Amino acid sequence: MKIHYLQHVHFEDPANIEQWAKERNYQLSGTKLFQENQLPSLGEFDWLVVMGGPMNIYEEEIYPWLAAEKKFIAQAIAAGKQVLGICLGAQLIAAVLGAKIYGNENKEIGWYPVRISEGVQKLPVFSGLPQTFTAFHWHGDTFELPAGSVRAAHSEGCINQAFAYNDGKVIGLQFHLESSLESVAKLVDNCGDELVGGKYIQSAAVIQDLDNNWSGIREIMARLLDNIVTLIADK
Repeated sequence: MKIHYLQHVHFEDPANIEQWAKERNYQLSGTKLFQENQLPSLGEFDWLVVMGGPMNIYEEEIYPWLAAEKKFIAQAIAAGKQVLGICLGAQLIAAVLGAKIYGNENKEIGWYPVRISEGVQKLPVFSGLPQTFTAFHWHGDTFELPAGSVRAAHSEGCINQAFAYNDGKVIGLQFHLESSLESVAKLVDNCGDELVGGKYIQSAAVIQDLDNNWSGIREIMARLLDNIVTLIADK
């Protein structure tokens, strides 16, 4: 199994995804777009993971590699690759599929409950996931549902927390399941100025509390990724 990820900033790495891949001896490679690494050919991977980042998807003048990245994501989808986007990654995928990206009414930063939509529980890719769980969040923007997709999850603070397109061949997650204690510490160090008062914004201390659902999101991430592997193997 060959997995390739697109990384937008040095402090948002695959974290739990990398641990999962190592445990299963899967090949994991990445393109660090912020270092202007060259994108791979479509034949070099079985599925694509698009990571998060603090930039807006339209900031191509500041981050010129965004234009090439969007084209690459569109090519991967058109080629029938499995594609998973997280936060910014989900927004990029949604935009490629023609959906609007906009500022959410409230920023969500911290640990808040997410509910999986009943309509997608029948999709094999979501098999075995709990219907409600506490996930980690760090976003200000969100997405409209792409045409032909279904809402896969929602929360009190954000109506579109996830979507599934083409029966789960393409998945966008607004929330973070890949986050680890170490990766969240990097987020706090690099984006801590966003931790100001807000209805859905927690403090750095609360965000990094050891009693948070660290093991829970790691297990849910692993289940989702295992389901994706099964989906690829069955195609």
